[in-house]
Amino acid sequence: MSDPIRFRGPAASDAADVWRLARDSGALDLNSPYAYLLWCTDFATTTVLAEDATDRRVGFVGGYRPPTDPEAAFVWQVAVAADQRGRGLGRRLLDAFLSRPGTRDGRWLTATVTPSNAASLALFRGYADARGVGCDEHERFPAEVFPAEAGVHEPELALRIGPLPPR
Repeated sequence: MSDPIRFRGPAASDAADVWRLARDSGALDLNSPYAYLLWCTDFATTTVLAEDATDRRVGFVGGYRPPTDPEAAFVWQVAVAADQRGRGLGRRLLDAFLSRPGTRDGRWLTATVTPSNAASLALFRGYADARGVGCDEHERFPAEVFPAEAGVHEPELALRIGPLPPR
């Protein structure tokens, strides 16, 4: 039996569904719809969509190669639809992300995560464990650097997974 989940790069027409996945995650910072349009167009080579057998978007990961750390592939956001959680889709999305043209030669997988986002922390730590590589963690952005007018924001922990084997 073939896998009903397919992975592909996004297009502008996918941005609304990506925005909804982020909104419905319950844990991600929701950005403007315009930001998701940029992720699905300008960052299409480093963004991955997961679709089920009915072509419904059930997950995404968006990221980029940081100019200050060219050996890293930075995950900006990863979301999985509620009915797909607990099935390993998050890890498969990270694998697909690291196979994209803009990220496949990255030696490190990096991300920032708030301390209360237990699901994302478990995903990244589990990803490192499954690959037998380290996961360094430290505070990258303290809470006070976020604008007070935007409401309370937790600090962001930086995660650095690797080094990853060549693909």
